[in-house]
Amino acid sequence: MKIQIRAYKETDLDAMNAIWNEVVEDGAAFPQTELLDRQTGAAFFAGQTFCAVAEDTESGQILGLYILHPNNVGRCGHICNASYAVSKAFRGLHIGEKLVQDCLAQGKAHGFRILQFNAVVRTNTHARHLYERLGFIQLGVIPGGFLMKDGHYEDICPYYREL
Repeated sequence: MKIQIRAYKETDLDAMNAIWNEVVEDGAAFPQTELLDRQTGAAFFAGQTFCAVAEDTESGQILGLYILHPNNVGRCGHICNASYAVSKAFRGLHIGEKLVQDCLAQGKAHGFRILQFNAVVRTNTHARHLYERLGFIQLGVIPGGFLMKDGHYEDICPYYREL
């Protein structure tokens, strides 16, 4: 398997929607509750500052993706935010790490100075370990900040890293 991170194309949308929706349906990482369809997915991804996919260049299969966008506006518009999703079938292959590293470079290339994650769920230990290994700093803990799919509230941990 040879993985390439590249800007998404319209032909990637069905795979991107499917991967995004897997994470939303799991209900343990993304705050969104609505699933994307062809129309809402196209608008959602087009509305981001930058979107990339992880593609297996040998098979052409899309394995994961990220979105990058401002975290705020005006005087805080230099801070960006991102979300990452990897297909369940391909987790554990360090695809997330490749996505985050590319996102860091794209954030800087798009003029952002800081990448901030607002709501990393405390129990998402794989993501938290990855972020910490890549130099992100945890800002604290927001008790009960995330409503899990099963109805209980879990703590969230904001992170940031200068670009």
